[in-house]
Amino acid sequence: MARKARSKKPARRPAAPARQARPPAVAATAKVPRAHGRFDYSPIVDRPPLRWPNGARVALWVIPNIEHFLFDRTAARISGGPVAPSPDVMNYSWRDYGVRVGIWRMMEVMERHGVRGTVALNSDVCSEYPRIIEEGKKLGWEWMGHGITNSIRIGDQSEAEQRELVQESVTIIGKSVGKKPRGWLSPGLTETVNTLDYLAENGIEYVGNWVNDEQPYPMKVKTGSMISMPYSAELNDIPALLSLHHSPERFGQMICDQFDVLYEDGEKTGRVMSICLHPFLTGHPHRSKYFDKALAHITSRQEVWLATGSEIIDWYRKNYLKS
Repeated sequence: MARKARSKKPARRPAAPARQARPPAVAATAKVPRAHGRFDYSPIVDRPPLRWPNGARVALWVIPNIEHFLFDRTAARISGGPVAPSPDVMNYSWRDYGVRVGIWRMMEVMERHGVRGTVALNSDVCSEYPRIIEEGKKLGWEWMGHGITNSIRIGDQSEAEQRELVQESVTIIGKSVGKKPRGWLSPGLTETVNTLDYLAENGIEYVGNWVNDEQPYPMKVKTGSMISMPYSAELNDIPALLSLHHSPERFGQMICDQFDVLYEDGEKTGRVMSICLHPFLTGHPHRSKYFDKALAHITSRQEVWLATGSEIIDWYRKNYLKS
């Protein structure tokens, strides 16, 4: 029986080469050196004892990050949601809770315990939410620069844009609160290799971006002077609650535990403790409850100095950085 001829299958076309995604645009910045050159290594055990006013063991500063976010950008998120071009209404409004409700609850808690805030302030807040500035001034809070909006990171800017951003935010905050800020915390704690020099040029005296110590220390800048102020990437509600998924109760206990150890260490040499907060997180009732308890625990001890960033820096400069 004759075999039926098989029809030939058309030849497969070679697969098209994989389409490579374009790399994200990178702002033109100076080359990053292998060594930062901003300060020398200084082990805390080799430093002269640091004493705070009235024999306090711990200088406490609380930093509410009061921020403005642009509607068309992504930012801190509590859950998934639409991405551009759809507006992320849920996460945007979740952050917006902080300036509408959360900050007012935090103000009440802090005032109850005699704690003044040192605000990391987006300069957009001055025009968008002037009522917050008004109330913070009544409470004797300090204002330090925190960029223009938290939707713009310094690390994403060219050097020219960054210089302009620093100058603009310092100027706007100064006009709004009555004096130029002396401290600075970058959005996302980002810097380029020249950020500290731009800050010093604009009268900034201390910065919280370098989270590597429990005491202030001097940094090298081209003009003026700069002091690094202890800030925390861990005793901070965003990484603790959003990244590590700690419960509000656990975060409150972290604050108490941090204080207890620093209080004991402070008997030998003074320490700085920072509590780093965002009103859209800690301002919620179920979290504010544990913040309240933590401040009650801290203020129940006698040898604690409740201070602002500038007060700590002034004392340190006068009594420790003696020329």
